[in-house]
Amino acid sequence: METAPLRLSDVGDGGRGAGGLGRLLLQIPASENLRVSERPRDRQPAPPVVDAGPSRGAGVRLRPDVPGAPQGRLPPGAEVKKIEATNVPCTQLSMSFFNRLYDEDIVRANGHIIKCLDSFCDSFPISDELRKVLLVEDSEKYEVFSQPDREEFLFCLFKHLCLGGALCQYEDVLHPYLETTKLLYKDLVSVRKNPQTKKIQITSSVFKVMAYDSNGVCYPSTKSHEQTFSYFIVDPIKRHVHVLYHCYGVGEMS
Repeated sequence: METAPLRLSDVGDGGRGAGGLGRLLLQIPASENLRVSERPRDRQPAPPVVDAGPSRGAGVRLRPDVPGAPQGRLPPGAEVKKIEATNVPCTQLSMSFFNRLYDEDIVRANGHIIKCLDSFCDSFPISDELRKVLLVEDSEKYEVFSQPDREEFLFCLFKHLCLGGALCQYEDVLHPYLETTKLLYKDLVSVRKNPQTKKIQITSSVFKVMAYDSNGVCYPSTKSHEQTFSYFIVDPIKRHVHVLYHCYGVGEMS
């Protein structure tokens, strides 16, 4: 999994008023001339509008020649035709969001994850109640987290960490998953105190980004997988972007 802080080189109005977050020029190996639009004033993201077509200006090329890049990230010379940026809700301010795992007997009071009979869901082995809650829709306790809960960026981070990579060794206790989720979330998401209410509020907007060339999806990978993703976390106040990227699979080993 890769994380990279980025500099927002240019912020315009994006055609949506003086308060909107317009064109983002991101100095990263993965993309150039990416546009993300926001509504003015309230800084809430508009329905995702990210466009790389000729009618919107300069084209976008994703460069595959990054040292150490996973195989299959992009075919050499791929030219992006379209970019989709889906808004990911990011409203949670407390790890108490996960207390229900204890309340619903998914995790014991001592932090140990309750085991279950082994099974599989797609390519993932299911050997405990936690992975059943995360993956198995017809499981008894799947509805412990509602659909809006599951769309939250905090939940997405937690789920990605719990499911792991192709060579992942699962934890028997919950604490490492919660602690790593908390540290990542704090590093990626910006907050500030509202001057009127004096309450802490999140200022970042999170987008899940996919790019398409003439053959279909080419970023974050040409192969779709639950654990292949790229999140752009935008701080419009600091004019700063984090990218959290992971491509599922086993790379070349020397």
